[in-house]
Amino acid sequence: MNFLYFDPGLGAMIVQAVVAAAAGILLFSKGVMYKVKGFFGLNKEEEDPYDSIDVEEKESETDAKKDN
Repeated sequence: MNFLYFDPGLGAMIVQAVVAAAAGILLFSKGVMYKVKGFFGLNKEEEDPYDSIDVEEKESETDAKKDN
């Protein structure tokens, strides 16, 4: 009977392959779920934190200070 020899390099390669496969499945399934939710309109729209900044008002304030 012949037994296979697994050296540490092969063990590390097997562990790396398992971790990479798990990460690939996780990322692939996230992308698929995002597309499915988008198709059914279930995606939550995130509010833009910079949406409320009024650039024109700030520019007019600096212009008023320059005029004085």
